[in-house]
Amino acid sequence: MRRRTPLSDITYWQNKLRDQRFISHAIIDGQPWLAASKKTFTVINPATNRELAAVSALQAEDVDLAVKSARRAFASGSWSGRSPQERKAVLLKLSALILQHREELALLESVSMGKPINDALHIDVPGAAHVIAWYAESVDKIYDQIAPTAKNALATITREACGVVAAVVPWNFPLDIAAWKLGPALAAGNSVILKPSENSPFSALRLAELALEAGLPAGVLNVVTGLGNETGTALGLHNDIDVLTFTGSTTVGKAFMQYAAQSNLKQVWLECGGKSANIIFADCQDLDLAAEKAAFGICFNQGEVCSANSRLLVERSIYSAFIDKLRQKLSAWQPANPLDPAATMGPMVSAAHQQKVMAAIAAAREAGATLLAGGEAIAIDGVANYVQPTLLVAESEEMALWQQEIFGPVLAVRAFDDEQQAIDLANNHIYALAASVWSDDLHRAHRVAALLNAGTVSVNTVDALDVTVPFGGNKQSGFGRDLSLHAFDKFTHLKTTWFQLR
Repeated sequence: MRRRTPLSDITYWQNKLRDQRFISHAIIDGQPWLAASKKTFTVINPATNRELAAVSALQAEDVDLAVKSARRAFASGSWSGRSPQERKAVLLKLSALILQHREELALLESVSMGKPINDALHIDVPGAAHVIAWYAESVDKIYDQIAPTAKNALATITREACGVVAAVVPWNFPLDIAAWKLGPALAAGNSVILKPSENSPFSALRLAELALEAGLPAGVLNVVTGLGNETGTALGLHNDIDVLTFTGSTTVGKAFMQYAAQSNLKQVWLECGGKSANIIFADCQDLDLAAEKAAFGICFNQGEVCSANSRLLVERSIYSAFIDKLRQKLSAWQPANPLDPAATMGPMVSAAHQQKVMAAIAAAREAGATLLAGGEAIAIDGVANYVQPTLLVAESEEMALWQQEIFGPVLAVRAFDDEQQAIDLANNHIYALAASVWSDDLHRAHRVAALLNAGTVSVNTVDALDVTVPFGGNKQSGFGRDLSLHAFDKFTHLKTTWFQLR
């Protein structure tokens, strides 16, 4: 008989939640900070609809103090002036502290946005620690360049930290995406102002405390809490922020572009919406695996993933057989209390978002979409914030079901007749974040992958991701890349220094 461990018991996490501290203040210049206006916002546990904490809602005047603190820290050289090896040591210690506090961080992630506790514990938290460590290990292995000039000249090309970076991160992967931004930005020597989502601020605040414990100087990482249209707007409009990096909706991404134009023309790097296509060709020899991955691609993290494979294209000759397999695979993904270690799906991030997802399903059916699976809201412990995995046939490309990002476990499917039609259906969209291709014809896989407009194309898998490769999209999915060494491009300037010799 398999022995149960405390971590595999829901009561362990429920007891831990009762004792959990929720930080309700911002962190500026290494100190707790409450908004001068005394405004707060409420963070709700979507699995219970109960309040977790009333958190300080910073306004423009508070943001200005955070920016001044970050600028002072950068100008002082307390971090920017350290050698790459010194910065590396601090970031490696931070990575170790993240792992040391993995249970606490996982719990903060789960209860604030509904993520299954085991996903937070075994994927998100160690993933964030790995990213921080990877950039720490990278920074002292990046070399500058010398240009090929005449012998009476020497031209060096060096990378320099940009200065003050604002990082605005979403609620679906609060700690992970914060690490994606902080890793390269801090390793390069910048000071960073991190704004977490108002739905999930706690792991970012705890991360800032751990960063101070690791030896990061005060002011190098400030965390500003508040609403997007207040705190986020203040960051976007501030005249002394050099770079703003954002992951979130396309609508907000466009607003940050406007704010940059209205203020100091700060660099803006965006990773926005997605509606990724998953193409299943008849020559795929493992349709069971393809169906399993298609279910994973729309159900993981409750479908609240920007790169979720939410558009499914199946070759007509295998359509019926594949749909049967997919419906069976989807049945294994059912919502449950996220603190249950056996849960694979939790609630939507909020009651409002659950209502938005259910409204999208209803609108699709009213527009003529055929429901093949799911489509219902579920109540667990009296809380109806859960949505079944849902499969709908999109009768046309013009349907909102096919065009709009729903950000939930809702999969739209269409049949195609030939390769070119599949490519056209996949590419004819405002988003171009990711795509998947299933084929055992190597020539076809190469050919189709090359013709798909997407930042990442996964072949015979879905949503392939690793710190070693860049992540980001094209079109209205944004520009610029997180992860890999290419992420340093967002947070450093190139400087040419020309020495005329005599």
